[in-house]
Formats: sequence, structure tokens, C-alpha cells
Amino acid sequence: MSDTARLLPRSRTPEPAGRFGQVAPRLTRQHIVLRATIGLLAIAACIASIVAAPGVRGVLGAGLAVGMLAIAIIDVRQFVIPNELVAIGLGLGLVHAGIAGSETAIEGIALAAIRAGALALAFLVLRLIYSRLRGRQGIGLGDVKLAGVAGVWLDWQMIPIAIEIATLSALAVYALRQWTLGRSLRWTSRIPLGLFLAPAIWLSWFLDALLFGPF
Repeated sequence: MSDTARLLPRSRTPEPAGRFGQVAPRLTRQHIVLRATIGLLAIAACIASIVAAPGVRGVLGAGLAVGMLAIAIIDVRQFVIPNELVAIGLGLGLVHAGIAGSETAIEGIALAAIRAGALALAFLVLRLIYSRLRGRQGIGLGDVKLAGVAGVWLDWQMIPIAIEIATLSALAVYALRQWTLGRSLRWTSRIPLGLFLAPAIWLSWFLDALLFGPF
């Protein structure tokens, strides 16, 4: 056997090839359980949406649930909120606003657009203030756009509730994680806000639809 042959690693059983000859990754039991859990959450949220608001509103709410769940998953993995999912959330929200309120469709859409612009502007101002004071970005532009989605879907009284749910849950999860790992709390730690704000938007809409009906 040549010296070169001795340096080469022994051949192993090849992984199953995926599309275009790429090696398909093996799914571990943890991945399977995680994907199944996410799927069950999506199904449960869709059913809850339709139960809380029967008809077209419930179907739109189910679309919101799936979109917000997707945003939360992507944000926690990549610290990115895709523009495509934000656009879908805004579009569904405008349709929802056109059929959900007691006013006409045009008035409902106009009010939703005003809320979206006001909330997105408030988040943008917070982003600029934080950047000016701390010298770094604390709120991403994706979070600003996601705030617009909240404004489209939620009435004025539900917007503070969604923000409070997102903020308190983010702080609680971060504090618990640091305590579990034996680390101290640090102001410089990055927290994927979309992970908490996106579900809070759907949850606030769900509570509003379940308890108060059309706004």
C-alpha cells in the first residue's frame, strides 16, 4: 500500500443523496420531535382562530398564526424577519380590517393603515434613540416592519397588550436562560424580538376575537 493510500480516510457508507446530488441531512429524533411540535402548534392555532372567529375572519386569523409562527422560527435561528412574511401579514391584515369592523371596508382599511404607520414609526423612533444613546442598533428594521403588522391587525387597546406580552416574555425567557447557564444578565445581549412579538400579535388578536368579537 502506498503512503498516499494510507493517509486517505477509509470509505464510509455514503449518505443518501438529495436533489441535484446534494447529501440529504439525517433527521435526529430531536429534530423530528421539534418539527412535530411546531406542526401541532400551527394546527392548534389555526383551529383556535377559526373557533374564535368563525368564517372568513377565522381563516385570515389562521393565516396570521402560521405567518407569525414562521417569523418566530426564522428570527430565533437567523435574527432575520423576512420581508415576504411581513408583506403577507400586512396583506391579510388589510383584508381582515376591511371585513371585521363596524365601519365600511374603506374606513376599516384606512384605520388599520394609520395604526400600522403610527406603530411602525414609534418603533423606528425607539430604534434611532437607542442607536444614538448606545452607539449600536437595538431594534432591527424587521422589528419595525413587524410592528406595522401589529398595527394592521390589532385595535388601539390591544396594541399595548401585545407589546407587553412580547416584552415580558422576552425578558423572562432571557433571564431564565442566563440563570440556567449560570451567567449574569447583560444589557449587550441580543434578543430576537420577533420570536416574542410575532406570537404576541396573534395571541392578542385571538383574545380580542374570542372575548370581544369584531372591533
